Amino acid sequence: MDDTALTASMVADNPGRGPDALARLRAATVDICEVIPRTAEDDFHVTTMTWMTRNALLIDTLSSDQDYDRTPAHVARGVMDHFQITLCIAGEMLFSSGRREVTLRPGDIALIDMAQPNRTALRAGGGRTHLMTIVLQRAMLAPRLAHPDAATATLLPSDHPHARLLARHYAALGSPFETDSGTGNAEATVEAIADLVAAAAGGTAEIVAGLDRAERHLYLTMIKRHIANNLETDALTSEELCRHFHISRATLYRLLEAEGGLAHYVQEQRLNLAFQRLISPSAQDVRLIELAVDIRFSSDSTFIRAFRRKFGLTPGELRELADTWLRETGAVPAVDTVLHQLARRRASQPQ
Repeated sequence: MDDTALTASMVADNPGRGPDALARLRAATVDICEVIPRTAEDDFHVTTMTWMTRNALLIDTLSSDQDYDRTPAHVARGVMDHFQITLCIAGEMLFSSGRREVTLRPGDIALIDMAQPNRTALRAGGGRTHLMTIVLQRAMLAPRLAHPDAATATLLPSDHPHARLLARHYAALGSPFETDSGTGNAEATVEAIADLVAAAAGGTAEIVAGLDRAERHLYLTMIKRHIANNLETDALTSEELCRHFHISRATLYRLLEAEGGLAHYVQEQRLNLAFQRLISPSAQDVRLIELAVDIRFSSDSTFIRAFRRKFGLTPGELRELADTWLRETGAVPAVDTVLHQLARRRASQPQ
């Protein structure tokens, strides 16, 4: 996996069920491991979804009972020498490598070194085992570990605070918020996850010393994601956020201090949402008072004043600008395009 070549994307890979699906999976993994079904071949099933960022792969897998045997011969082929950080969502995963063994149940997370022979057994009692795995290059994770060759099968049980924190980020890594948002930066989130897992597995002194920074990034990203998903609700008070994330008010305020505080950050994001809606043709008939109420402003006048302070023009003026752009170009302007125009306009005005 070349982390300079990967771009944020998602690939669906559903080989289906039955003997044909088993044959295709075996063909795809012939140099990585041996696939051993533990059901009748007609009941065999594997479904995967794969997201790629610049520094990781995230693989979401549903599967029937089966084993994966990675022998010394597979390792010698050199096709995969990565580390994997696996979260168990449903079923059980039994992993062994040499004398090290670990069993993952829902909520548990384990670090696995694919450069060593190992065996994995997936069991769900007739249902489906559901796993999410972050695949990292050895060159990324090994320098974080004090003893890289002894880190495999490190377990973070579901009740470990870091396991709960990491689990909340897995599904989000494939979301548009993570890959596209200026606050998302999936790469930084992967780096922070790597730091926390390395610390649990025996990280270097530098990693241990920087653990607070990694925790802050993951908590802040999680809180910002929650805020982005709830801008039209009343669930963004400090009391609600502290309850939802099981953190103290002092921690919440400290996390958002660099953003100008909780109230300021929430209002800024609500104004950004209003900006997006105002340049959308589908919202042209929405009255300003309705928009203001939707994003939790007390009145349209309060909304207009806050909007003008942030963007340098009123919501009505922005609508006119977007209408003009649409008439002249036949296309809806992108948010960045409009913001760039407004910045140029302000720069050209006499001081």
